[in-house]
Amino acid sequence: MRNRSEFLGQLLAYGASEVATRLSRLGVVVAVARSMDAAEIGLAAAALATGDLLKALTENGVGQRIIAAPADQLAAVCNRAHRINWLWCAGLCIVQSLLALLLWVATGNTALALLILVLAGEYLFMPAGLVQCGLALRAGRLKRTASIAGGQAVLANLLSLVLALVWPSALALVLPRLLTAPFWLISMRALHPWQRAPQAGLAPLAGFVAFGWPVLATEIVKAARMQADKLLVAVLMGAEMLGLYFMAFNAGLSLATSFSTAFAAVLFPHLCASTQRGSALRQGVFVSLLLIAPVVGLQSVLAPWYVPLLLGPDWQELARPISILCLVAIPTMLWTASAGWMRAENRTILELRGTTILTAALLLNTFLALPYGLTVFAWGYLATACVVMTALSGPVLNATFFPSRLKA
Repeated sequence: MRNRSEFLGQLLAYGASEVATRLSRLGVVVAVARSMDAAEIGLAAAALATGDLLKALTENGVGQRIIAAPADQLAAVCNRAHRINWLWCAGLCIVQSLLALLLWVATGNTALALLILVLAGEYLFMPAGLVQCGLALRAGRLKRTASIAGGQAVLANLLSLVLALVWPSALALVLPRLLTAPFWLISMRALHPWQRAPQAGLAPLAGFVAFGWPVLATEIVKAARMQADKLLVAVLMGAEMLGLYFMAFNAGLSLATSFSTAFAAVLFPHLCASTQRGSALRQGVFVSLLLIAPVVGLQSVLAPWYVPLLLGPDWQELARPISILCLVAIPTMLWTASAGWMRAENRTILELRGTTILTAALLLNTFLALPYGLTVFAWGYLATACVVMTALSGPVLNATFFPSRLKA
């Protein structure tokens, strides 16, 4: 009972953080809808999608290695993780800067190149706090890490809101990501202070590589599922359609994305700490569906009312696709739970395979359905998500709800 209450408390903390983030993000959506045209929003969306695709490379399994490390190896694991983080983030900063330069040379689009270059600055702040973040998650301080992540996101959204009102441009959606990075770094270092222990040496690199490369590949494919569709829309249909698409996704899938992010962040440490992972996963599935299903149902029903009220009558056409996309949150919870169990069981190749199949199916739906309009696309996205996520989750969930079939 204590574990269940603890899990619920941590999930609610992360959920509250994500709700605060999405509510502040909603303010940004309202501001940009009333102050910027769809093409300008599309430019920012293209830059953010490019940046987020590269940022997925930071999810390389190093943090999970800290969480799951045996106590007698923790110091050495942290020493190695610290070195990896610095080299990795410095490399990503250079790669993204070069990408911005190549994009400018190839297309002459100075604005998009500068936006991508601004986002590269985030990598300069990350490595000094990543070990501390992993240790805080290992120690079960998920409520505090949730408040830090939520605080940064809310601060960034408030800055975007102000910039969108006083200086409406694509930079208003991008610059706050860089400006709030120091907040995350200072807060995380204060939450769980850590110093290198040279006498402990360095954990073998092979362990990080064996565990990390499928995790990294999975996160890249997952980022492609969330971001590559936007680049596809930009190439096929232009910046204005991308602006509409970006707005529909932010309003419709924001809840699914935020809750699945919170659920994944809480579930992995919970499963690692549990000696009965089947039971722990079963609790996670019940709790997540109990919380999310009524909320997304209400959001879906009310979309025709709140979309024109918040965004203005010019965006009325988005109400129907937003209403449909809200429902994607339900199958997303099933797949998020199954993927968390696979990672905790060190079956990262299986998670990678499932994520690749899901990403390919959703991108195919975007390619085939979007030319027929956002509503057709939304129905296709929901149907694809339900079928593919349920099929991929089936073996794990079947064993979870029939414990004799699950090797905990």
